Amino acid sequence: MKNSTELRKLIRFGICGLSATGLHIGVAGALILHAGMSQSLANTVAFACATSWSYLVNTLWSFSSSLRARNVWRFIAVSLAGAVLTGLVSYLAQMTGAGPWIGIAMVVCAVTPLTFVTHRRWTYR
Repeated sequence: MKNSTELRKLIRFGICGLSATGLHIGVAGALILHAGMSQSLANTVAFACATSWSYLVNTLWSFSSSLRARNVWRFIAVSLAGAVLTGLVSYLAQMTGAGPWIGIAMVVCAVTPLTFVTHRRWTYR
């Protein structure tokens, strides 16, 4: 029974990640195309929106937890660590001559499970 609960949380975590990615793309695109905002500022605003959405949905749906100051700061810390790890993995892939899709696959295969486990064992414990 515990394995099915963990699998359900992982699937929900993945769905939340996809929705946050879609939100990021939509917000950044709208700000760039319709508000004339620079790419860097638009992506910064979009990252903040997507991370906020991700926190809310993951807290309430994926991990069935409550909104608390303790877990919001932990969530932000894990998100920032994930961003740094994404940059590092991408850089290493590029330095070894791997194509961009290999780099993306490496990020998804390394960062996603690590952030899930970190949220499960630290953010929402």
